[in-house]
Amino acid sequence: MRFAVFGAGGFGGYLGGRLSQAGEEVAIIARGAHLAAIRDQGLRVDSIKGDFVFSPSVATDNPADVGAVDVVILGVKARQLTEAAEAMRPMIGPETCVLPIQNGVEAPSQLSAVLGEEAVLGGLGGIVSYTVGPGHIRHAAVDPFVRFGEVDNHACPRTERLLQAFERAGVKADIPPNIRAALWQKMMFICAVSGGGAVTRAPAGVRRSLPETWEMARHIVYETESVARAQGIVLTGDEAKTAIAQLESVQSNATVSMQRVIMEGRPSELEVQNGAVVRLGREVGVPTPVNTFIYYSLLPQEMKARGQLESPF
Repeated sequence: MRFAVFGAGGFGGYLGGRLSQAGEEVAIIARGAHLAAIRDQGLRVDSIKGDFVFSPSVATDNPADVGAVDVVILGVKARQLTEAAEAMRPMIGPETCVLPIQNGVEAPSQLSAVLGEEAVLGGLGGIVSYTVGPGHIRHAAVDPFVRFGEVDNHACPRTERLLQAFERAGVKADIPPNIRAALWQKMMFICAVSGGGAVTRAPAGVRRSLPETWEMARHIVYETESVARAQGIVLTGDEAKTAIAQLESVQSNATVSMQRVIMEGRPSELEVQNGAVVRLGREVGVPTPVNTFIYYSLLPQEMKARGQLESPF
């Protein structure tokens, strides 16, 4: 299969490298110093599952240099989705599928508005990885996984081929019965672990140890579940339980990406996590008081980080 990784950061770069190792043809869309380093020496991946250097078939900042591919793995930040969708048009052929791996639940609809519904899969994944420097990423923890499927959940040969490609690459992958429910289940978890961590500045174990902050986490999960149901997502009833079990299993000293980014004063995924729950809840008349408190509490710093607010703090 021909793959293009649009946004070769910690997760996209890792997946592209493993697929290439398994014999797939993988092109990289990147820019700046990261692209220059990849062109010069390949993409270096330091991984708990074995270090390697990945040399893509093409490394470019122009998708037209790549042409139509079978799969686009979209690894850009959620706020860059629409811009990326417009840019990737030269890589979209009649059978191409676009696999978004961002946090949040809105990527499929945002991509479909630009590329058409037939091109877009629902997707999610997990890894602890980050960019060390130009042309260099580190996979630090978690056995990486991806979950994906057609947005309407119908069985399709292209998703089966993609599943087999990931399995050959040694990446855990599956096609859940309901990809939208899977996206919202992850949303329940990340809003609690990220929003709770960002507003308290405390690691996971501390938040679990205090009845007050643990109750806050559970409220976030159940509010998000209520919004999902009101949005018409068919849930089994196990999603919230799974999210809470995941919160219980997070390492005690762990912090997560959105929490760290906010604490460092950089732009974060606040708008597509707790902010999205608030916004989507309003659409269907579901109150989200705890998510709203977190969103409003973090919003001034988020706006400052994005240059949207001048402030002495």
